[in-house]
Amino acid sequence: MNLPQASHTPRSQVPSGSLLTNLRQELMRFMPFAQMAHDDIDFFLTRVEQHYYAPGEMIVQPSSGAVQSLLLIRQGAVTGKHGLADLSGGAFEFEAGDMFPISAAMARRAVTASYEAVGDTFVLALPVQVMDELAQRSAPFADFLNRRVLTFLELSRQAVQVAYSSQTLAEQSLETRLGKLARKEPVTCRPETPLREALTVMHERRIGSMLVTSQQGEPLGILSRDDILGRITLQGVGLDTPIQQVMVQPVHTLTDEHTAEDAALLMSRHAIRHVPITRDGVVTGIVSERDLFAMQRMSLKQVSSALRGALDVPSLQAGAQEIRRFARNLLSQGVQARQLTALISHLNDVLTERLLELKAKEHGIDISQLCWLALGSEGRSEQTISTDQDNALILPDDILPEQRARVLEFAQDVNQALDACGYPLCKGGIMAGNPACCLTLRQWRERFMHWIEHGAPQDLLNASIYFDFRALAGNSKLAQSLRSEVGRLGQGTPRFLKQLALNALTRVAPLNWVGAIATDEQGGIDLKLQGSAIFVDAARLYALAHGVTATATRDRLVAVGPLMGQAPAEYEAWATGFEFLQMLRLQIQLRSEVAPEQANHIRVEQLNDIDRRILKETFRVARSLQQRLQLDYER
Repeated sequence: MNLPQASHTPRSQVPSGSLLTNLRQELMRFMPFAQMAHDDIDFFLTRVEQHYYAPGEMIVQPSSGAVQSLLLIRQGAVTGKHGLADLSGGAFEFEAGDMFPISAAMARRAVTASYEAVGDTFVLALPVQVMDELAQRSAPFADFLNRRVLTFLELSRQAVQVAYSSQTLAEQSLETRLGKLARKEPVTCRPETPLREALTVMHERRIGSMLVTSQQGEPLGILSRDDILGRITLQGVGLDTPIQQVMVQPVHTLTDEHTAEDAALLMSRHAIRHVPITRDGVVTGIVSERDLFAMQRMSLKQVSSALRGALDVPSLQAGAQEIRRFARNLLSQGVQARQLTALISHLNDVLTERLLELKAKEHGIDISQLCWLALGSEGRSEQTISTDQDNALILPDDILPEQRARVLEFAQDVNQALDACGYPLCKGGIMAGNPACCLTLRQWRERFMHWIEHGAPQDLLNASIYFDFRALAGNSKLAQSLRSEVGRLGQGTPRFLKQLALNALTRVAPLNWVGAIATDEQGGIDLKLQGSAIFVDAARLYALAHGVTATATRDRLVAVGPLMGQAPAEYEAWATGFEFLQMLRLQIQLRSEVAPEQANHIRVEQLNDIDRRILKETFRVARSLQQRLQLDYER
């Protein structure tokens, strides 16, 4: 390693043992060195050259040619600007502990921005050939170069898990693969097996279900203890009857690559207690509700069953509080934001579905003739804890005026009940109880057509909410018909897509002119309006442009990335950045003392070093996504 010189001509010198130890401790405060072996850190330190740069001095720029060294800031700061980095107006700041320019160094190409020192700056330069050697020696170093954002996110998630571990009731993560969870060989029989034989095996083995499979091991049906009374005893079915005559079919199955969370959701949605696990279509195991209870004493099935069994609004109010407690427990397991928001949305769905059942019966409404729509974040299945209502109703075209009036009264009652359960009334009035949101299928088609054809400011605002609709209860075919027509019309109207893009670009990632995080007067930022909304808007636009039917933001980004010709690392960074913002929002909202108006507001100074760094990186990724929008539509 070379000590700082007045010029940039290095003086070859190997640090002494004590200096090497001190330098190693200094680097271990930063990623990826905190995860690297001491020998590998020393390998880095004995092969770098240290350079000094005066304030405003250029370090590397496009005209410098192919990058020769990977640079680590030891002291001071560096800002990147001009070129692609300045398309959105601003730059990006690197601070002590940051490495740059990683992509250019790995690709052996020139940088696309100019990097200059901010204040007195000391930089450690590692030749790219040595960078490759170190990557071969050290997996954490190689992983960091290839998955920088993902690495930071994983560390952040681990920190959250530690912080919440004292509150958890869970003993194992819901992210466990079912292939690892379902370790016992499943007990099966053939379709022609007599009931007497199957029930005897169930009794002797003390198992809760008998899985019926083909000769090749494919699942054909299942019979559980809960089915015996209704399907055998009360029906007077003889015990010599083949099991295929009373088994439940089709069987709800998952593959060994699915997770315990997937199994919990499946059990909750279909009110079942056993899920067969398959590999290449052949049964390899079975997961029971008891297996999931062993993982977490407070289970998804437990919460959703309580919601489904609620007899009145007060019971659902208590259930809404359980959803919050359940979310806190999952956060302590280290469950990812995508899964956590999906679980919260699912439980909110269950609560709303039960409320609709209760109110429909009370008002004499046949919900199967209507379609209750979830809009906005609920429509995307990515609700956080602090969320208001966004919903609507599709009515059949032949509905009579008096029937419509009764449905509207029913919807208004549901909206008020949801408000009582902790889901505030939408300030913009986007609720099924509003006559403007309670329309026939024909009227909805005309309304979406008007938005797409005119594209006025209010139309674009509506598009940001209504275009994420999802059928929650009732006749889902009404929503499917509307989705198909809206998608086809939107994709075929380039002018509307451009207007959506220009509207999305009115949001700006909060980075100042030197690339640091730009905060308000209180030192904070709004993670929703200044962060996640940027990803949501871009994902919605590109999904519409490419005919992608997914509604979840992450699913949209991952689906459109290849269609846009983006490298996997690029669109995965988009998805990861969005998930990180969602996780920060959840952490804020699960603090009991946070006021509703502050539910998405965070003070940057209160973040730990890892979260602050990845937040800045996330905003850089958001800005790069907006740069793509500019290139595609701002011409």
